[in-house]
Amino acid sequence: MAFRVGTTMEPAGERSDEELAASLVARAVEIETKMAEIEAAAVTAAGGIGFGKRVGEGTNIAVERIGEVAVHDRLIAELVTVRRAQAKLAGGSEGRCDECGVEIPPERLEVLPWAVRCVNCAD
Repeated sequence: MAFRVGTTMEPAGERSDEELAASLVARAVEIETKMAEIEAAAVTAAGGIGFGKRVGEGTNIAVERIGEVAVHDRLIAELVTVRRAQAKLAGGSEGRCDECGVEIPPERLEVLPWAVRCVNCAD
């Protein structure tokens, strides 16, 4: 039997609805904070891009920006999943795969409390 780190003999996967809700809220806030930081940096950087600077500088900035956009897009997708997990918790259907309807293994939910698909469907 696996036990959750930092708790006293509480089996993995036996998280209360209140703990799960708090975990989902915390993750959503963390994602929104990271997204805001990326967005703020993009606004600041946009004012600093110019022509006539050293060769390659604009390219480096563009490549960095492309990376930031990719991270931002991944964060948006994760936030959508967290919001879906919150809706499932509110509706009483948490722990079931959105695709096939089987129970999501407790070990997966322990690692990803916002998982809304089983491992097979997540691929």
